[in-house]
Parts: sequence; C-alpha cells; structure tokens
Amino acid sequence: MSTMRANNRLAYYYVMPALAVMALVVLWPFIYNVIISFSNMNLTHFHDWRIKGVRNYLLVLTESTFWWFLWKTFLWTAINLVFHVGIGIFLALILNKDIKGKSVFRTLLILPWAVPQYITALTWRGMFNSEYGAVNLFLSDVAGLQIPWLSTEWGAFTACLITNIWLGFPFMMIVALGGLQSIPDELYEAADLDGANAFQKFRNITAPLLKPVMVPAIILGIIWTFNNFNVVWLVSNGGEPSDTTHILVSYVYKAAFTYFRMGYAAAFSMIIFVILFIFSWRFIKHTKVIENVYA
Repeated sequence: MSTMRANNRLAYYYVMPALAVMALVVLWPFIYNVIISFSNMNLTHFHDWRIKGVRNYLLVLTESTFWWFLWKTFLWTAINLVFHVGIGIFLALILNKDIKGKSVFRTLLILPWAVPQYITALTWRGMFNSEYGAVNLFLSDVAGLQIPWLSTEWGAFTACLITNIWLGFPFMMIVALGGLQSIPDELYEAADLDGANAFQKFRNITAPLLKPVMVPAIILGIIWTFNNFNVVWLVSNGGEPSDTTHILVSYVYKAAFTYFRMGYAAAFSMIIFVILFIFSWRFIKHTKVIENVYA
C-alpha cells in the first residue's frame, strides 16, 4: 500500500509541470476574462477599470447585433457541418473500397486540411476576386456569370462557407475512414446472405457502428466551426462589407481589438462559451456517446 502511495505521489510530481503550464495559459486567462467581463475596461479605462456588475452582459443581450450574428453563426455552423460530415462520410465510403490509387487519392483529399488555414483562406479570397479571381473567370467562361462575391453581404458569406467547407471535410473523412476500417467484414457478409441491399447495410451496420467515432468528431467540428475566426476574418477582410459578414467570434475580436471595448468583448465571449458548453453537454447527453466510458 505504501509503495502504491509513493507511485501515485511520483505520478503527481510528473504531472505538476503540465498542470502549471495549463493554469498559466488556460485557467488564468479564463478567470481574468470572467473578471473583466464585469468591468468597464475600454480604451479610456484601460488601466483604471472598475467592476460595474452585469451591465456588459445586459448590453450584449439587448443589442440586435448580437442576435443577428448569433443567427448567422448558427446558420454558418449548420451548413458547414452538413457538408463536412456528408462529404467526409461519402469519400470515406469510397476510399474504404478496393480502388486503384487509393493512397494517392487519400493524400490528395487530405491536402486541404494539411495546408495552414490562413494560407488557404487568403488563396480563396484571391480566387473570389470579382475581376481577376479564378472563380469568376471560370463562371464567366462557362455560364457568362460575374458574381460580386466579396462586395455583398451574402456573397462574402457564401465565399467564407465555400472556403470552410473545403477546409473541413478532410477531418471528417479521416475519422469516418478509421471507423469504417474497424467494422468487421463478417457483418457485411452476413447481411449479404440475408439479402440486404446497400442502403440497409448502411442503416443497420455502418451508421450505428460509425456513431461512437463520428459523434465526438461532430462535437469538435461544431466547436471549431462555431469559433472559426480565421476563415471569416481573412476571406471577408475583417467582416466586410460594412461588418455584415461577421459571425460571433469575429465580431468579438473586432469589438476588442478594433473598437477596444474590452469589457464588452469579454462578456460577449463568455456568452459564446456558455452557448457552446450547454450545446455540447446536451448533445453528448442526447447521443449517449460516452455512456460506455463510465460503464
């Protein structure tokens, strides 16, 4: 028993440096953000800020801006996740079959995820240029169309969506491919003997056995997409035109570092945190994906 206690104590000593770093880079900034969310910190009260109560939270929740960007963020997240998961599973099903050049296709399809996100975002922004971009040049040649992608609210929003869909499907594809490769072939062979068609095999075998690996990936995808600052900021050039292309996280960044409304932005970010926490908890509880972990 004394040896076990000594081993446990030694394990804690090994973990302590990592815990200290986590406390410095995660826990303390989070606590500080909570504190200043109740303050009047801004450009004129940067060093002499004071606690002012829940005024910032009330200001955020009573502004129409918050609700408009919240709706756009939900729309942004939903559309991205549908395409990420749909394209990812579809490509994984193809790559799970015996096809020629499978390793080459797998490498090519994972490239959008491997390239740094800001490089991809800036590349797509250039491609969406109204006059010289590759997208409009292609549309002009094929259908005679010239779309003002980055100069209208929904044009810029659509450009951000296309860019993020391009960036996000490889992750879901790799996760789904790993899940598919863990499904025993005997299950499909038994289904063939029972005369099941492809849809029945997917519904009764593939989908249930993919659920334990896809649900955590979807939760991560929701959080990453909901907070995807880089794509919206870089493709739309900071929420242009006229701050209409923002989602919640990009608007928070602009409120903090362009308008210097630190207390307001801190309260805004805490509301985002609460939304994501409640959604993730409810989603995990509803799908029961971790019930076997505690069994």
